[in-house]
Amino acid sequence: MSGPDQAGAASLALSTDGTTAVLAVDLGGTAMKGAVVTADGETVAQLTRPTPAAEVVAALIELFLDLRELATGLGCTVVGAGVATPGMVDEERGVVLYASNLDWRDVPLLDALRDALDVPVALGHDVRAAGLAERTLGAARGTDDFVLVPIGTGVAAALVTAGGTITGATGAAGEFGHIPMVQDGELCTCGQRGCLEVYVSGAGLARRYAAAGGDPLTSSEIVGRLGSDAVADTVWREAVDVLAQGLVTLTLLLDPTVIVLGGGFSRAGDALFAPLRSRVAAGLAWRSSPRILRSELGGDAGRIGAAILAFRAAGLADVARTWTTLTVTP
Repeated sequence: MSGPDQAGAASLALSTDGTTAVLAVDLGGTAMKGAVVTADGETVAQLTRPTPAAEVVAALIELFLDLRELATGLGCTVVGAGVATPGMVDEERGVVLYASNLDWRDVPLLDALRDALDVPVALGHDVRAAGLAERTLGAARGTDDFVLVPIGTGVAAALVTAGGTITGATGAAGEFGHIPMVQDGELCTCGQRGCLEVYVSGAGLARRYAAAGGDPLTSSEIVGRLGSDAVADTVWREAVDVLAQGLVTLTLLLDPTVIVLGGGFSRAGDALFAPLRSRVAAGLAWRSSPRILRSELGGDAGRIGAAILAFRAAGLADVARTWTTLTVTP
């Protein structure tokens, strides 16, 4: 998380008419999800665009400028901007060190956005920003020790202990999906074998199902066949086993009160949570299991986290603490 932009942050204050707002974008490998969020937590405008294959920074700046135009048209005073980005992120310097899905290395994103927008800007890691949102408004609300694990195409984790987010020496803390869990297991795209996300991810589940003789299906379609398709039952059981082992390891290392699961896997409902809770509890012989909950913010968590970071960068950190829910104006 970047600190406040000292050039003018101290002079910023809430508009007397309640229309103080920030611009927030959750930057992903396939889509850029943007919003204008007011100081009372209301999303008054949204824009989503595909992430281009090249010139991503220019496209991101264009999205921010269009969001600002929308905000101005709605009578909002824009005081800051925030972006949540994937990859290895040096949040203090505002540099994306590496993001494979954007083909980025050492991109000084924070400086580029500050120059283009001329307002305080915050840069955050996408999963850590989502964790901030879940802690502020979602399933981990008010919790000082928790883990957020979004499970989609890949798997990462936001690690919060004693109220502080663990970032690591290089900004790469939380690469939960690349912990080798199966000895001499299947090859991962990262070059290691047996990584958790080979077995526990939307892409991994679909690939393993097809490799075992199943039809080309999405992970949600595979879940829909549970109980009537032996191949689906096998790859799902293996996925839950590997995820449970990973969560047991996280529990013993970090001692979280709550583990929050997000992403497409979490939509499996009881097919996931019932066996997972049982297996995690069984793997913790001498201590009780943390609560394992589904994300309350879902795919909006990264963008909400970017908005919270933007208010912090504007010197208005207390704003989000007053939010009890989020409202969206179509």
